[in-house]
Amino acid sequence: MKKIGVLAIAFLLILLAACGSTEDETVAGNEEATDQESYTVTHAMGETTIEGEPQRVVILTNEGVEALLAMDVTPVGAVEAFTGDQWYEHAADQLKDTQSVGTESEPSLEAIAALEPDLIIGNKMRQEQVYDQLSQIAPTVFAESLRGDWQENFELYSKAINKEEVGQEKLAEYNERIEELKTSLGDQTQQEVSIVRFMAGDVRIYHKDSFSGVILEQLGFARPEEQDLEDFAERGVTKERIPAMDGDILFYFTYETGDSEATKLEEEWINDPLFQNLEVAKADKIFKVDDVIWNTAGGYLAANLMLDDLETYFE
Repeated sequence: MKKIGVLAIAFLLILLAACGSTEDETVAGNEEATDQESYTVTHAMGETTIEGEPQRVVILTNEGVEALLAMDVTPVGAVEAFTGDQWYEHAADQLKDTQSVGTESEPSLEAIAALEPDLIIGNKMRQEQVYDQLSQIAPTVFAESLRGDWQENFELYSKAINKEEVGQEKLAEYNERIEELKTSLGDQTQQEVSIVRFMAGDVRIYHKDSFSGVILEQLGFARPEEQDLEDFAERGVTKERIPAMDGDILFYFTYETGDSEATKLEEEWINDPLFQNLEVAKADKIFKVDDVIWNTAGGYLAANLMLDDLETYFE
């Protein structure tokens, strides 16, 4: 009996030692995995370290919403569309489980905090004043600005959500489509394309550093001399500047908020004798396009839809 007792104790000690060794290895393994999963993103406000792949992302720009959806990430919270319903029509189905957190200019800190995000993505141009408060809620990454070349922000977002490879694949698909369309358009890109926007109380002529302007340049389209500029747009245009709208083809879009003021302004200008005297008007080469797609949404989904429009118009 004494021999059996000694053997039992010896066996128990060996078993405990083995369990301890396994536990130590597991802890070490978990620590190593955590180190591998954490990553640091450099952005407009500095550097932010994120633990693991974010599962609950809040996005504070419209073009950022499109970027996440393009990479198969549904945000738990997002800012609302600038026009119409809560979400843009072309993205609404993908956002049915997403909660509103206000607007780009006035995001709700309370709504964001209530969603318990593990990552917040915003924009310095829009939300710099609340960056510190957002950072207290969750790791926060900010893009620098909102301008024509949406691909720059797209790359940052892909890093922020730890899907850089997926992001690169999506951009490659888009740019491949650009090259294919550019080839099929051929000599048609030699036409000078004019871009005009009507807003309540404001008329703008868009230049090359706008959403539509960047896409037109990628496709190789020519622009009228007075629009062939590297900046965003000429704002507050008066009717004396109507001649600067001329071109071989003119696309215009109207930002309507629901009071019909922008639409009234559009009709006034389109029917003005000075506008009707443009060579592009005489040639009947003026087309109204969707403001959301050609300007306001400003992201990956809209860019592809704009390419769809251009394929149709230049067939």
